[in-house]
Amino acid sequence: MSTIEAKRTDNAEAKELDVVIVGAGFAGLYLLDRLRGMGMSVQVFEAGDGPGGVWYWNCYPGARVDSPGPMYQFSRDDLWRDWKFSELYPSWQEIREYFHYVDRKLDLSRDIRFNRRVNEAEFDPARNRWAVRSSDGSVTRARYFVLCTGLGSKPYIPKLPGLSEFAGERHHTALWPQQGLDLAGKRVGVLGTGASGVQVAQEAAAVAAHLTVFQRTPNLSLPMRQKKLDDDTIRRMKEGYPLAYQKRRTSFGGFDYQFLEKAASEVSDGERQTTFERIWEIGGLAPWVGSFNDLFANEKSNRAAYDFWRDKTLARIKDPALAEILAPTEPIHPYGTKRPSLEQNFFDIFNQSNVSLVDLRKTPIERITRSGIKTAAGAHDLDVLVLATGFDAVTGGLTSIDIRGTQGETLKEKWAKGVRAHLGMAAAGFPNLLFVYGPHSPNAFANGPTCAELQGDWIAQLLDHVRQRDWTRFEATAPAEEEWRLQVHALADATLFPRADSWYLGANIPGKAREMLSFAGGLSTYMAKCNESAERGYEGFKIG
Repeated sequence: MSTIEAKRTDNAEAKELDVVIVGAGFAGLYLLDRLRGMGMSVQVFEAGDGPGGVWYWNCYPGARVDSPGPMYQFSRDDLWRDWKFSELYPSWQEIREYFHYVDRKLDLSRDIRFNRRVNEAEFDPARNRWAVRSSDGSVTRARYFVLCTGLGSKPYIPKLPGLSEFAGERHHTALWPQQGLDLAGKRVGVLGTGASGVQVAQEAAAVAAHLTVFQRTPNLSLPMRQKKLDDDTIRRMKEGYPLAYQKRRTSFGGFDYQFLEKAASEVSDGERQTTFERIWEIGGLAPWVGSFNDLFANEKSNRAAYDFWRDKTLARIKDPALAEILAPTEPIHPYGTKRPSLEQNFFDIFNQSNVSLVDLRKTPIERITRSGIKTAAGAHDLDVLVLATGFDAVTGGLTSIDIRGTQGETLKEKWAKGVRAHLGMAAAGFPNLLFVYGPHSPNAFANGPTCAELQGDWIAQLLDHVRQRDWTRFEATAPAEEEWRLQVHALADATLFPRADSWYLGANIPGKAREMLSFAGGLSTYMAKCNESAERGYEGFKIG
């Protein structure tokens, strides 16, 4: 009997399934529909009260997706034909509505167990089954265990002295009250200037009595170019969907555009400037992954992109001292080596009298007090403290579950000294376990829904391959995951990404091994390698 089953209460009967999937975001829902269609018994376990994954938890003011709506949905025509977003970059409310629409359309909820957080999972080698224990005390046995926990499912709250003493409202952006929180007329502090910090700050600046933004690292935010979409615009956009969805399957980032087929270092100053201007006007993530193809490898080209960004940003900030903090003359890290956020009026809010900026590099936080934040320069009284402090990204959602394989160690213990994950989807010592959007896959560099579909199809084909041959188990080999790790690191080392202390490298979490967690070779190259493994009888896996 497994440890998990020994803990099971007598009245919690263990259920047998082909597949347990963790997480009801894009990947979880896609695989539920796909595997169910293959005749497998599947259930999704979701900690939230509804579908949406990250969009269930991230309901803070201003939360919205940084990919255009057409790209941020499933590519099935029976889904997109009847759906429309009202804005180019949809809000969390609309993304949630979209998930409920997909749920109704595909009748998914009957196989989703909401409010069920998976706490432990253990592989039983005698039965070749996973025993999965959840927060409600239930134990489920499954032939296959598929984790779709996403890259931002474990919020990071820094250990700040006095944090528990704060008397006002205090919330991490990813643990925001589902009923909402009114910021109007309050003294609001936003700690952090990543995507959620930028988005909350934009909203708070319009209604708060006073907003204080606490910045450690400047955010090289790009213009969102948000716009409302009327029916005629949506109709015209939909005419291009089939081609756009075809393109996103073969592009670097899973979008319907690519890097340019030229390097910034190969063109004249005039052409470089003209191209930067053209792509800047497109906005969104295009100045990041739709610009010159050498921005992340060539230091001079990268600096040219930074200087262009800085000139555009400086023009919007009136106070030169603030401008130097928000867009410093000398970049703190290379352009684009931290995930850029999209902004609508972030830099403009610092021209308002009710907004102030604190540079934590110069005046670090000493402690949190009952009434606010005390820095080396003085006290800031607050009614609301927003912790926009990010995530234990990519691996955190996986290692926060006590997953125990055949070697007696947990996944967390296996990865403590560095990640090993063959094709970014499987780990040696953990048979019949797969993960989507996991470490050493393109995760952070790829559009989520595209990854969900492409990796989901590959996983479905692997499970079908195993099932048709009546094999009971598959497992990545240690040499294969080691070789894949070397490939991931070699790709990263050929770029400027290791020069930034970003969550791409786990550098935002104290004690976490600093290493590249994403495959930086592009989604199309990644899928070609996965398909090559499949064509060779799933090379890198022991199957039997």
